[in-house]
Amino acid sequence: MAAEEDTRRTPEPLTEEQAERMFADMNDVIRAGEEMRRLRAEMIRLFAGLGWTQDRIARLTGMSQPAVSKQLTRHKGDDPSPPPLLSLDQHDTPWLEGRLWGLAEEISETLHDAAHCTRHVNAVARGRKHFTPQNVDELRRLVEADLRLHRATLPGGHRHAYDEISRALDIPAPSGTTTESASVRRTLARQIQRARLGDEA
Repeated sequence: MAAEEDTRRTPEPLTEEQAERMFADMNDVIRAGEEMRRLRAEMIRLFAGLGWTQDRIARLTGMSQPAVSKQLTRHKGDDPSPPPLLSLDQHDTPWLEGRLWGLAEEISETLHDAAHCTRHVNAVARGRKHFTPQNVDELRRLVEADLRLHRATLPGGHRHAYDEISRALDIPAPSGTTTESASVRRTLARQIQRARLGDEA
């Protein structure tokens, strides 16, 4: 009788492999959230160091002014960092990766998400892809394919930016003296690259 009941039991709705993948996706989202909170805290300190008021930072971050003040008080005893250099022409790896990220986002938006690099860019934005050497190489190949296939549609500044980034990534950069984390460097470079491409459009 027990054997009969076993044969009639409803099959499991999920396999172990599917469940593992589901939890891995959840963990990616949780990790991305934690990374974003750390990055936001670093960016708040960076802009405060540039002389921005707490009220201004609170308005831009969507946080309350006391919450911004609390973030800054937590690191009050730290050695003050010099303000970051915001020139696009910097050759440390995180900076170049940020420029590549910004360029890929611009290509994706210009081509209305039909670009080869769109899925990669979306995965980076959701925290599902990180800036490993393999992922950076993959993004470079995708961006290069988009630039080749959509030469008539994309502005010339996109190709020029890619050539600069690609050449610099191929040459080992000297160890930098920057005090910002790699995440902050990438985020700054991404926004500055996008702003530059927007100005040139």
